[in-house]
Amino acid sequence: MPEFDLLVRGGEAVTGAGVYVVDLAISDGTIVEIGPDLPGTARRTIDASGRTVLPGGIDSHVHFNEPGRTDWEGWETGSRALVAGGMTTCIEMPLNASPPTLDRAAFEAKAAAASGTSFADFALWGGLTPDNLDSLPELAGAGVIGYKAFVCRSGMDDFRHAGDDTLYQGMLYAASVGLPVAVHAENDAITADLAARAQAAGRTTMRDYLDSRPAVAEIEAIGRAIAIAEATGCSLHVVHVSTGRGVALVAEARERGVDVTCETCPHYLAYTDEDAVRIGALAKCAPPLRDAETCEELWAALLAGEVDFVASDHSPAPATMKTGDDMFAVWGGISGCQHLLPVMLDQGLAHGFSLPDLVRLTSANAAERFQLPGKGEIAVGYDADFSLIAKWEPVPLAGAEVRYRHPASAWDEVPLRHRVRLCVLRGQVVFDDGVVGDPPPLGRLIRPAHVGG
Repeated sequence: MPEFDLLVRGGEAVTGAGVYVVDLAISDGTIVEIGPDLPGTARRTIDASGRTVLPGGIDSHVHFNEPGRTDWEGWETGSRALVAGGMTTCIEMPLNASPPTLDRAAFEAKAAAASGTSFADFALWGGLTPDNLDSLPELAGAGVIGYKAFVCRSGMDDFRHAGDDTLYQGMLYAASVGLPVAVHAENDAITADLAARAQAAGRTTMRDYLDSRPAVAEIEAIGRAIAIAEATGCSLHVVHVSTGRGVALVAEARERGVDVTCETCPHYLAYTDEDAVRIGALAKCAPPLRDAETCEELWAALLAGEVDFVASDHSPAPATMKTGDDMFAVWGGISGCQHLLPVMLDQGLAHGFSLPDLVRLTSANAAERFQLPGKGEIAVGYDADFSLIAKWEPVPLAGAEVRYRHPASAWDEVPLRHRVRLCVLRGQVVFDDGVVGDPPPLGRLIRPAHVGG
């Protein structure tokens, strides 16, 4: 009779083929058998009956800010929040750390900060700015998942935004090595001018901030990024799209053969501009929350399969940076990596998505897009990354349940019916009924499949 490291019995497993009540057998961190009533014993057996078993989530857009700004979040606290939210892999953005990930030395410093500290596996974006075009090859050699560029001001002095020429030159190189470029798409001339006018006139409320970043700024910038990607043959990924019209540009480009994908975030689906005004600084982000009609257009695009995946854009900061009445002065970012999966389960199922649909949006599609070997599926030969989900009376995450370094979040008052009860990374239980950290951090660096591990 076979002996495994771990057996997961009787859970409702969501696979690429559907939803089945099966057992999972795991050895050496990998799923080795799937089926009903598997024979065998294991060092540990988990009774998953009555629970939904989802592939480990992949959050492709987080800011953990370490090294240099661990007081904003850090790998230890950020990854605790990830696994408590059922996410076993993240892709961390190049800015907000100090130094930002603009060359190989900075890449290695960030990888070293995460190794032995992160409870989740991780990949790293490199930066694309006017200051590091010469360093793009060494970042590719180090193993970045791709390059991230801002076409508007990033809010960080050491991560300058890319003008059209920088974007063109960077995309030419990225295309030559088969790496994608991710773009924060807002027209800088529009947003900077409107913000300057508002501030000069003393108009600094949340409504004034929202008005300074209109939908047209996103739509124009997406169109421009697509045009440059098409001309260079570069693979393009548009981050945190907040408008249905922006998604439509991506879908139209893809139809004519451009290699372009996009993501959105839970806050653009669950909240509107009125919520931003009500919540205040905790709901400030860029692009900003949109009106109810735009929110519904985004849902329609998601339902149509035109959005590739959903990411948190987890962008924390100390409480002192998220308080005050001047909405242009407070930090623009929402903490959300722990809330991503529960919010999408609640919201997505209510909007008519199936569980396999939601798995594709929170795991499988990101694994495929960014070539993350062994990730994104419950399948034989894949990493044994998964979570057990329970349903109960909807209440907000509260108190010690919230694992962010700075627990105040725009999600504080949102009741959640779906909860992560257990999370497993490569066959090791990393979150169990509220407890993170036994065993100690196991997260490791993932490089895209064509680069190698």
